[in-house]
Order: sequence, then structure tokens, then C-alpha cells
Amino acid sequence: MRRPGKMTAEVLRHLTLKPATRLYPAQPAVMPPNFRGKLIFHAARCTGCKLCQKDCPAGALEIRKVGEKRFEAVFRFDHCIYCAQCVDSCNRDAMESTPEFELAVLDRSTLRVTYHAIEAPPVAVAVVEGGAPAPAKPE
Repeated sequence: MRRPGKMTAEVLRHLTLKPATRLYPAQPAVMPPNFRGKLIFHAARCTGCKLCQKDCPAGALEIRKVGEKRFEAVFRFDHCIYCAQCVDSCNRDAMESTPEFELAVLDRSTLRVTYHAIEAPPVAVAVVEGGAPAPAKPE
């Protein structure tokens, strides 16, 4: 007759323990507060200093001027190493790191994302009697 060995005792002990794994993807993953995931760009805050572009070790970021005090950002997430150096370098908080991490795609071109600048506010133009526009007066 065999007596229960070490293996049997270990198996019985583990039957009562909680699982050590998470139920992802059945349940959404919860990321810690300082997780460095997908980057987003707030064009309204950007001043065009390009510190983020200069500090990016992977060269995955390009800031373009598209108008008077208006800038857009082009991210190449297939080159990005998600170090968030651009977030730390930006002195206007125009860059933000999100908890989004599911970035796998079949088409690599979808990993090139352009955050367009906000539209410039329309310039008020007054029309004089002759039909020619006159410069707007400040209020």
C-alpha cells in the first residue's frame, strides 16, 4: 500500500488557493496609474518648441507647423518604445500617456497616427457699402 507523497499534498494544497493568473481578455485589464501606453497629443497646448521630438530616442515623433501658432503631431507607433520621454520633456503638457496597450494590428500603416491641429477661429470681417471687406474692429 502506498502512502501519499509530497506531490499529493502539494496538489491538494493548491486546490484551495486562488488562481495566480488574470482572466484577461475575458475581463478588462486594469493598468497601474503611471502605465506608459499609447500617446495622445493636445494640439491646443502645443507651442511648437519640439522638445518632445528632439528627446524621442526612437525618432517616432514629428511636430509640424500648420498655421500661425498651430501645430500637429505625427506619431509612428511602430517605432515608439513607449518610454514616455516626450511626455516628460513637454513643458506645456501637450503629450499624455494613456493606459491603452492593445495596439496589435495587421496593417502596419495604421500605426502612423496624425493628431491634427485645431481649426483656427474664423476672422470677423465687416463689409462696407461698396462690397469690399473692411478689417474688423476690436471690441
